[in-house]
Amino acid sequence: MWAAAIPLVILIARIFETSLETIRTIYIARGHANLASAMGIIKTGIWLLSTGLVLTNLTDYWNIFAYLAGYGIGTLLGMEIERLISIGYVIVRLITPGDTQPLVAELAKMGYGITRLEGTGSFDTSVSVIFMIVPRAELSRLLGTLSNEYPHILYTIEDVRNIKEGARIFHKDAKRRILGIFGM
Repeated sequence: MWAAAIPLVILIARIFETSLETIRTIYIARGHANLASAMGIIKTGIWLLSTGLVLTNLTDYWNIFAYLAGYGIGTLLGMEIERLISIGYVIVRLITPGDTQPLVAELAKMGYGITRLEGTGSFDTSVSVIFMIVPRAELSRLLGTLSNEYPHILYTIEDVRNIKEGARIFHKDAKRRILGIFGM
């Protein structure tokens, strides 16, 4: 009975451990060192348990399969959890030809702080480059507006590692997501 439950224990432990590792790696990249180190401690304990169960009986292929499957599922789950948590900020760069006043007015109404630069491009004689620092939790709302109302706009998105404390970049309250408290 216990031998049949071991692959299930390994699978669940590996899913949990790999999810934590995925989120931990993202926290490291975004500069959340304290959160990343706390997750590392928990993750290492779970890793020791699951790896030990596999290494004590390498002839049981169900244990090995559970270990490998847990890694794949845990990676996907960790990425989805991170998306739901939506910690931090991104910089969105919009490049658009022509009159940007309707777009700027719409973005301001939605609560985004905007910096606009005028320039020239190789395809259009006049373009505007609009920069916005956006709470990650607000990104899907912004992208929905852009794709529905301004599908011709070219945009790029990059992670922001650090931002000046107290900077006013978004004048409306960003939606809080599950476990958003961990973003501090």
